[in-house]
Parts: sequence; structure tokens; C-alpha cells
Amino acid sequence: MPIRVQSELPAKEILERENIFVMDENRAVHQNIRPIHIAILNLMPLKEDTELQLLRSLSNTPLQVEVTFVKVTSHEAKNTSMSHLNKFYVEFSEIRDQRFDGMIITGAPVELMEFEEVDYWDELVEIMDWTNMHVTSTIYLCWGAQAAMYHYYGLQKRLLDKKMFGLFWHRVKNRKIPLVRGFDDVFLAPHSRHTEVPVEEIRKVEEITILAESDEAGVFLAMADGGRRIFVMGHPEYDRVTLDGEYHRDLDKGLPIDIPKNYYRDDDPSVKPLLMWRSHANNLYTNWLNYYVYQATPYDLMGTPDFEYVYSQLAKWKSPKEIPDDYNFVI
Repeated sequence: MPIRVQSELPAKEILERENIFVMDENRAVHQNIRPIHIAILNLMPLKEDTELQLLRSLSNTPLQVEVTFVKVTSHEAKNTSMSHLNKFYVEFSEIRDQRFDGMIITGAPVELMEFEEVDYWDELVEIMDWTNMHVTSTIYLCWGAQAAMYHYYGLQKRLLDKKMFGLFWHRVKNRKIPLVRGFDDVFLAPHSRHTEVPVEEIRKVEEITILAESDEAGVFLAMADGGRRIFVMGHPEYDRVTLDGEYHRDLDKGLPIDIPKNYYRDDDPSVKPLLMWRSHANNLYTNWLNYYVYQATPYDLMGTPDFEYVYSQLAKWKSPKEIPDDYNFVI
């Protein structure tokens, strides 16, 4: 699919070298197509790396996707230049009155802090509440998923004995849900976190349906409100060497860190890691864009007073488990 970004975004050149169709705004205006509008609230410290990873993940359907990168104003980024942020990011106040087909809220390296201690917590809560009537479907990644479960359902995170780090095997649950369509029965996905939301606590929340989980890593994928809220506890967007970079970073800092599990061949960090999760990661984002974004939004977003009709159609069943097998999510 063509990814529509600003022509000077550094990730654009890298994606083009990977033969990913990237369209700048000049070419896009000549196509008579309404693009899918996706906002990305990027809370990760290495923002340019995350931009590339997420754009790569969104590039596998025929849809034209226009991405808007959003930044918080209550936190000063230390690992990304202000010139980059000022040129390629917008503040929430600039999009407050807009509507988006989808949104991604990333993780952040603040999991050892209480949610309310994070300097941009109030701003994040405002954005999460804003999505209720301005975004059709939102993906929350890693710490972002923990934050959303805490905000919406009061679920507390808990500290792990040691970092959940590496690739872990997961089992697919609830196969009738389109979000996991095309997934194998078991699959690998990356995790890199010090905390978790206990699976037994998630199961107590009737509104949440678990779609994939691991005996070791707990819940990986869950959803609520007919797919309006999607929680991804790991990092499917990570590229081949992300875990490698995190491992050597912590080693260099003298921090306690195990070799990432199931990542290096024979657990040898000198060997180039195998890429063993990309197909399922691509499938996840493709299914999200198709079934929960593209097929669930009207052609004219701005002409729609709100999304209540769409939401009511997706919420006709008390739980996704009740959705008929032949329902195709076309509104």
C-alpha cells in the first residue's frame, strides 16, 4: 500500500530502498482516493526508529494511508532533535477538532513509574478520552496498552521478577475474530518490558476478549468494544536488530540483562538474529486496517457528526465471542 508521508521524512528514503511504496503529499493530491487517516502518538525515545518500524508495518494492504505523527507537549524529548519534532510532528491541540480512521499509541520506557507519576499522564488521559469520539479504532502498544487498561478498566500493572525480554511463543484464541485471521496456531512475538497486567485480572473484565497469550509472557493481544480498543502487550513492530540493540545498550550500562530468549541462534549474541515474527506482525496491522478501520468508517469523516452509528453496529453483540462466523464487518 502507498504510505503517505511528508516528502522529507528520513524514514521515507529507507522505506523506498526496501521497495515499499511511499507517496509524498505532492503525488497524493493527484489521486482521487480518500486515504485512511492514521494518527500515531509516538512516546518512544528513539522516535525515528519507531516511525520507520510502524510505517513498515502499515505498508501491506492496497489502501492509501496518510500518517500524522503526534507529540506530547508536557514532556521534552531527549533522544530526538527538536528540529525533527517541529518539522514532522504536530501537537494534540492542532488535531483536537479532527477525526481519524485509526490511531496508534506507542509504548514508553516509563513502566517502573506509577502511571500518575509520568509527566505527560494527564495529557495522555485527555488523548485517550478524545479517541472515544474522534477515532474509529485505536491500537495501544506495550506500556501504552497497560496505560489504557488502567485508565479504562482500573487494571493495575505489576513488577516482574526480571525483564520479559526476547521472543515468546503465543497461542491464538477466538479464531472467529478477524484481527487474528491468517495467524498460525502458535507464533513468536517480541516482548521487552519489566511489568505486566496479570492475565487473571484481564479475564475478570467482561468487556475485554483475549486473542493471543503465552504461558511465559502472558497476554499478547486483546480487544474491547468491537475492536475500537486493541491492546498489544509486546512489540510486533520491532525490526530484526531492535532487541539486539537493547541488549547491548543494557550491557554497556552495566544493567542486569539476560540474553533475549529465542532470538540469537544457539544464544550466541555474535550471530545475526533471525527475523521470525515479521509475517504475523504484518498480518496484525493488515487485519486492523482492513476490518477495524477501512470497513468501519464512512467515506467522509468530517461530514459525520460522530461515530455512534458505527460503534453501535460493532457493539451489537455483548462480546466478540458472540459474533457470527460469517459476519464480515462491513457497515
